[in-house]
Parts: sequence; C-alpha cells; structure tokens
Amino acid sequence: MVRWSLLVLVALLAAACGEGERAAPRAPAADGGLEKVSLVLNWFPEAEHGGFYAALVHGYYREAGIDMEISPGGVDIPVIQMVDMGRVDFGVANADPILIGRGQGTDVVAVMAPIQVSPRCLVVRADSRVQSFDDLHDLTLAMSPRAPFAHFLRRTLPLNNVSIVAYPGNVAPFLAGQVDAMQGYVFSEPYVAEQQGVPTRSLMVSDLGFDPYASCLLVRRATLQQRPDLVRRVVQASVRGWLHYFEHPEETNRHINSLNPEMDLGILAYGVEVLRPLCFTDDAPAADFGRMTAERWDTLRAQLEDLDIVRPDAVRTADLFTNDFLQ
Repeated sequence: MVRWSLLVLVALLAAACGEGERAAPRAPAADGGLEKVSLVLNWFPEAEHGGFYAALVHGYYREAGIDMEISPGGVDIPVIQMVDMGRVDFGVANADPILIGRGQGTDVVAVMAPIQVSPRCLVVRADSRVQSFDDLHDLTLAMSPRAPFAHFLRRTLPLNNVSIVAYPGNVAPFLAGQVDAMQGYVFSEPYVAEQQGVPTRSLMVSDLGFDPYASCLLVRRATLQQRPDLVRRVVQASVRGWLHYFEHPEETNRHINSLNPEMDLGILAYGVEVLRPLCFTDDAPAADFGRMTAERWDTLRAQLEDLDIVRPDAVRTADLFTNDFLQ
C-alpha cells in the first residue's frame, strides 16, 4: 500500500515551490545511447514488483534504449506526489491512491496494470470459526483504519463486536494470539504465518466488490504528452518483463532477494504462484496483459465517492488511465 507522512510531503512541496515550477521532463542522457529513466516502487522489493525487476534483470529496458533505475519504496514514500512533481519519471501504485491523488490535484496517469485482481485480504487462522466475511464478529481485527479498503469494510459489513486495532506492519500479534484476524496481501502475510507454524485462511476483499488494480505503472501527464515514445518503450518493456517473470522467475527472484533479504526465495516463489491467477483472468488474458477498463475505474471512483474519500465529480475516469501505450 502507499503511505506518506505530512513531513515528507511538505518537504517535497517546499522544494518544488523553491524552484518556482514543477520539474521539467528529463532530457535523454548520453550513456551508450541509453536514456536514464527512474522508477520508484510503492513498497520494498517483493513479488508484486517482479515484472519490473525482470525487465531490468533480463535487459528488456536496455533493449528499449533505457537505462532504468528502480528505487524501492517503503513507509511514507509519496510515490504519486514524486511522479507528479517530476522527481522521478515513473512510479508504481495501486489504483485507489492514484484516484485519491487525482482528487487532490495530482496529474498522473496509469499506463499499465499488471495485477488485475486486488491481492488485499483479511487473514484468519485455518482452524478459526471464520469461514467468510459474514463470520467477522466478536473478534479483534488488526487493520489500518484510514486505508480505503478499511473504510469499505466498515461501510459494507456489520462487524458486530469487532475491535479494530492498528495493524503493526507484521504478523507478530497474529502469531501471538493477540488478534484474531489481520489485513494482508495474499502472497505475503499468509506465507509468513504458515512458515511459523500457523496455517491460515484468506478472505479476499475483492470478493466483496472492492477490487482496485494493483501495482499500476504510472507517469506524469506532462511526460506522457511530451515524451510518448519513452512511455511506450517503458510500458512495453515492462509487459515483457512481467510475462517473462511468470515463466522463469528464478533469476529475478534472486535479484529481489539480494535487494530485500527479508524476501527469501521461498516466499518469492510462493508469491509468483499466488499472483498468477490475479494477473491472468478470463477478462485479462496474456494477450491483453496490463489492460484496464473504464468500467473498473468508474466502479472504484463511485466507491470512493460513496465513502467520502473523494469529492463527487472531482475526478473524471478518462483522466485516470490509458491503454494507448500497450502493444
């Protein structure tokens, strides 16, 4: 998920104001004919970024004339604002923060969505009485209360006698029995818990109808308009990377592990298999990899408006995404 602190955002805004205008698009760098391009992730390197790293590891960006630098994200990294201000060329973020950012005045566009089904889930123990969302009552749930999906769950479900506590960013309270359920990504927290001897069950939030695209590649509109050839090359190299990642993930996973040792090869291999059905669906086969629909964005916009996260009519769906750079 994308989170940012007020202090970081203020610092970035102050720097931008000091320049008097937003940063201009970067000029190509003479480095063996390659353009230097930067991409910032929405979290520390893991399987959800595998296709972007595969494009780097297997030389697809270089074949497209790009010297790509991928920077890790993390807590309080304002990806959307960084792209909007021209601090980086491209970013990775989920559809809901992209839409929220647009409602707050940022002007970035999603150009590819590798993960078609949201990996967001609630995790319970496999031996729990909780078999479905209807069973979420009389328990303690660790969840980030300000996250859009959390607003959606509170609006959609009764959650009778459910005590919501802050999600600490790890599975320790869940393993210790201090909470009965926790938020998670289906390719991450369930695996970690099961490696510690606690089998789990995942309740997919997408099954309730809240299903934003995940790990979208995004770019500032000015870059899209002024350097469309660059955008096309980055998008198509990224698609190649994702398709290769699902066929031969091993070398890329070793690279991700070298960058983020907490992601061991076991969890990365698990992540590939769990991500596969989230990336390839009946509505999004390999031939249409990364493609988005106005209907999906319309649904998300209406949901965020209904949750009072985005002002009604503050965002036009057509401003949020484009499929024009997909092959």
